[in-house]
Amino acid sequence: MSTGLVSVAYVVASILFILSLGGLSHQESARRGNLYGVAGIIIAVGATLASVGDGGITAILIAVLLGAGIGIAIANKVEMTQMPQLVALLHSFVGAAAVFVGFSGYIEPLIATSGAEHTIKLVEVFVGIFIGAVTFTGSLVACGKLDGRIDSKALTLPGRHLMNLAAIIVCVFLGAWFLSTDSMALGIVALVVMTAIASVLGIHLIMAIGGADMPVVVSMLNSYSGWAAASIGFMLGNDLLIVTGALVGSSGAILSYIMCKAMNRSFISVILGGFGQTSSSSAAADADQTVHESSVDEVCEELRNAQSVIIVPGYGMAVAQAQNGVSEMTKILRDRGVNVRFGIHPVAGRLPGHMNVLLAEAHVPYDIVLEMDEINDDFPDTDVVLVIGANDTVNPAAAEDPGSPIAGMPVLEVWKAAQVVILKRGMATGYSGVENPLFFKDNARMLFGDAKDSIDKLVSGLRG
Repeated sequence: MSTGLVSVAYVVASILFILSLGGLSHQESARRGNLYGVAGIIIAVGATLASVGDGGITAILIAVLLGAGIGIAIANKVEMTQMPQLVALLHSFVGAAAVFVGFSGYIEPLIATSGAEHTIKLVEVFVGIFIGAVTFTGSLVACGKLDGRIDSKALTLPGRHLMNLAAIIVCVFLGAWFLSTDSMALGIVALVVMTAIASVLGIHLIMAIGGADMPVVVSMLNSYSGWAAASIGFMLGNDLLIVTGALVGSSGAILSYIMCKAMNRSFISVILGGFGQTSSSSAAADADQTVHESSVDEVCEELRNAQSVIIVPGYGMAVAQAQNGVSEMTKILRDRGVNVRFGIHPVAGRLPGHMNVLLAEAHVPYDIVLEMDEINDDFPDTDVVLVIGANDTVNPAAAEDPGSPIAGMPVLEVWKAAQVVILKRGMATGYSGVENPLFFKDNARMLFGDAKDSIDKLVSGLRG
């Protein structure tokens, strides 16, 4: 295929990627957005394969088949509840690719350069490897935290910000040395040392971020992986990688900023690794506070007598795989004339849009799934709120306790409803480690047990 046709194919693929991002911004158009993305990647891969000479096509096809086989095997094993961990892990692959391509591009450059062009190419290599190393190790730590293999509490080492600053300054000096040396051996030494420092920096940045901010971290790492991909594009001279990497990087950064606003977090603070963060735990609940426990029969009776019901899902619903039962219960209540809606916090679950995907998968109508800002004012006029596996996103401490680690974080104000029923396995804190006063409110009742089992019993009771 001629260079001109390849360029045209890349432009078409880029347009499809932009349309895909636009489609994914709304539930109604998400499926169409996915199709745009699939079409774009097929065109991009096809054009790339067609532009490769006969000598390299075999190796590329083998690599594609191996990667596709591994991807299919992993995708078939991963549960929806493990999707945040998988996303973080995939981000690490992009970071690792940027590091390997950077070293390869320095040792055996595809295009010979000289003068200012050579200097620019060296800057691309150095910056690409730095971003890739930070993304690689940071994503692995995020994956470990999300999977429970690493403690979700923030690691707040004394002088941690000075340590981060010192690491960046050392990398800048290494960069200056790398650009000034004519020896490839010394250049490789500079790159290896910088890669090691950047890898440690990536670990430390993410370790310093507590569990409450992990959804933002996943989005932020998505942005990092995009810039890493763009750096690969510069090193390889591939316009499509540059465009798509910039799209992913910028959209991830914008999403991170939106989520930081939703959580009342400083965007710069999260990027710098929890700057100014105090603690991810809070004082235990007062000893004289009591929990009011409810039963399936009581909750069924309340739902039968209700005119308006709001369901607030959280990560616990995803873990229990209770979304299908929730969908069935919603249909039963709506058939009875009950006004049923869903309240979704921007960071519900451990991945942006996690709850929306689960509900769509269970065929819950899009028009009754509302964001926090759309439904928060309606809680005072609601008869019953069902909180299913949510914790931090409905914690009154965020609004009522200035000393709480999540103080100022906008939450779903479920406690303003006439009755709140909380479906949980026990009294454990949320992912942030903060106690939830909602459990002790006079209008709150706890329905203990596995969410799927409890929902199935509620469905049976409502049918009877």
